[in-house]
Amino acid sequence: MAEESAPLAEDDPRQVRLNKREALLAAGEGPYGGPAVEITHRTGELSKAYAALENGVTTEDRVKLAGRVMAKRLQGKIAFLVLRDREGDIQLFCRVNELGKDSFSALKDLDVGDWIWVEGLIMRTMRGELSVAVDGWKLQSKSLRPLPEKFHGLTDKETRYRQRYVDMVMNPESKAVFVKRSRIISAIRRYMEEQGYLEVETPILQETLGGANAKPFTTHFNALDQECYLRIATELHLKRLLVGGMERVFEIGRQFRNEGMDLTHNPEFTSMEAYCAFSDVEGMKRLTEGMFRAANAEVNDSGTISYQGQDIELGGTWRSVAMSDLVSEHVGETVTLDTPVGRLRELLDAEHLEWQEDWGAGKLIFTLYDELCESEIVNPTFVCDYPVEVSPLAKRKQDDPRLTDRFELVIAGHEYANAFSELNDPVDQEGRFVSQVEAKKAGDDEAMDYDADYIRALEYGMPPAGGVGYGIDRMVMLLCDQSSIRDVLLFPHMRPEAALQKDALQEGALQEGGQMFAPAPASTSAPAERDAGALEGAWAKVGEGLEGAALEAARTPAPQEGAKLDAGISRERAVELLREHNEDDYHILHGLQLEGLMRYYARTYDLANEEFWGIAGMMHDLDWEEFPTEEEHTIRTAEMLAAEGAAPVLARVVMTHNYDVNPALPKPEAQMEKVLYACDELSGLINACIRLRPSHSVTDMSVKSLKKKYKTASFAAGCNREVIAQGAAFMEMELAELFGSILEAEKALVEEGNPAFA
Repeated sequence: MAEESAPLAEDDPRQVRLNKREALLAAGEGPYGGPAVEITHRTGELSKAYAALENGVTTEDRVKLAGRVMAKRLQGKIAFLVLRDREGDIQLFCRVNELGKDSFSALKDLDVGDWIWVEGLIMRTMRGELSVAVDGWKLQSKSLRPLPEKFHGLTDKETRYRQRYVDMVMNPESKAVFVKRSRIISAIRRYMEEQGYLEVETPILQETLGGANAKPFTTHFNALDQECYLRIATELHLKRLLVGGMERVFEIGRQFRNEGMDLTHNPEFTSMEAYCAFSDVEGMKRLTEGMFRAANAEVNDSGTISYQGQDIELGGTWRSVAMSDLVSEHVGETVTLDTPVGRLRELLDAEHLEWQEDWGAGKLIFTLYDELCESEIVNPTFVCDYPVEVSPLAKRKQDDPRLTDRFELVIAGHEYANAFSELNDPVDQEGRFVSQVEAKKAGDDEAMDYDADYIRALEYGMPPAGGVGYGIDRMVMLLCDQSSIRDVLLFPHMRPEAALQKDALQEGALQEGGQMFAPAPASTSAPAERDAGALEGAWAKVGEGLEGAALEAARTPAPQEGAKLDAGISRERAVELLREHNEDDYHILHGLQLEGLMRYYARTYDLANEEFWGIAGMMHDLDWEEFPTEEEHTIRTAEMLAAEGAAPVLARVVMTHNYDVNPALPKPEAQMEKVLYACDELSGLINACIRLRPSHSVTDMSVKSLKKKYKTASFAAGCNREVIAQGAAFMEMELAELFGSILEAEKALVEEGNPAFA
């Protein structure tokens, strides 16, 4: 049998460019520049300097530029290139008469994406295009990968975030945001220095968790055999510096919080904290107003900015209002800490908000504000007088020790700053640390540690002070009108690309005769061979130790998109099976709920197979009550379904939602399997939340409320947060996006009258 011919090099743009690179090297010409070249001008300054140059005029002004080739057009003995540098684009007018045959021929062989240096005279063509009449050029870097097609550019957000280097080339507006970000941070530094603050640096690797309520990243310091945290805040170290006599300090730096990601949160983010001796929360208000205005003036021409369709006024004196006054405005009656707890509970009940028996008036009022009022604020507002229960590091107000001298700056429904009159009483601070320790023991994994050294520092004496912290990323979002934090982070945290590639390989894998085979790699390079080998090794575990119906189901191919599926069992019989094998009403209800959710998502992804999706959801925990072990769960379901004559693919779909605890089971591959995995654990958490809500209904549950419960590890501790996060990854959603999607689905099912969601 004749061997298949190898693909032509022209069919592989990258190989074509590699061949050009090899040809340059063989000719003794370096494809990567050197020595250094002289650059006399940038495109931006040329556009301004020659704005009045008339059409058809060539000057005697010589310029030297460098940049990336963004377009190329050949017309016989003339070539037109577009050169892009950090400031913009300019046309290159290239003629064989000026360059000579050899140089012009080499120039024609350039690819879009190559970096070059050019020199020549400034001119404007007869058509009015400012250009450089090139009489000399040098290749500076050969581009081996073609840029995305120019008319569509790079639009996929996943790719844009992961390959920011390409995003900035193809989307100049993206690069402009990061230029503005740099200018904003520089403006903040200048402003703080003008106010007499010293910029300092404090440890990122810390042995004690403090300064905020957040879940940390942990690591191990081998040299000292010590467990450490990546810092969640800079507060406690900066206030130690006040004790040491540095009266005004600030730090701009990275913080790390091991929490979910959404439009305004990234696990690694930038904040600025500042502390001023002999100041207070009022001083921090003035500092905040001035800093925001200085940053805005650096990137915007007006004090009135537009953010996501809302006009926001940054000028004037910003409103200061007590939290309880905002609540009073919303509910239509006066609410204070003296309002009876019973009445506050009634107000929460009226808004379908949950509360707990041990909550005092302060926590109840804070919940009303947090759930009802914050999102209504548009223009900059200092929300003041926080209850001491929710402010463990702030000084108590002298006229009412139940409140603290604290504000949060809220703009367009989001928090941008948090400030205190700092607590400098070591006895009071020690008591609050003890309360935090008790909260941690009770299951609050975001509570702070007891920081004995910080108490010791306070005992030496810290002057009265005001302190404030700012979310720099959110500030950049506001001033650059960006809706997602990922759009203002050069390299936002992403799911590992290796995991995505493995998933893609698995989804493309073939099954034959009970064996799994990875697709042939695109080339015979060693890395591709290793990937394929690793994949085969992973698939070898599928079905390991299984037999009979469970083995057949595990080795059954995943449902293919567009194929009509037959479950081999009716819905009516599936309901009977569910009731035969489960006596607990909750287990039956959960099965029916998953049926409803799977049907809901089938209408989006696979309408023709809605019945199959629904039955798979209903059967997903069929065996759990009788066989609640990792070794048997879903395997017994496969046997039960086989006895009913159900199709093996139905059992396969069910088995995938338990793959993470049993390596013999197949991983979710089909969209149906991914949806089942994502819905199962999260719907259980939602059910736990519903039981606490006054309405006992999902209809009034918000994403914000669900996120709080998700972050409280002691709440519904049996709901595995890692499984929920993996479900979001399968659905290619952020956690908050998945929360919103499933809440929306459940609310829609209530409206449809689905009895499982009544």
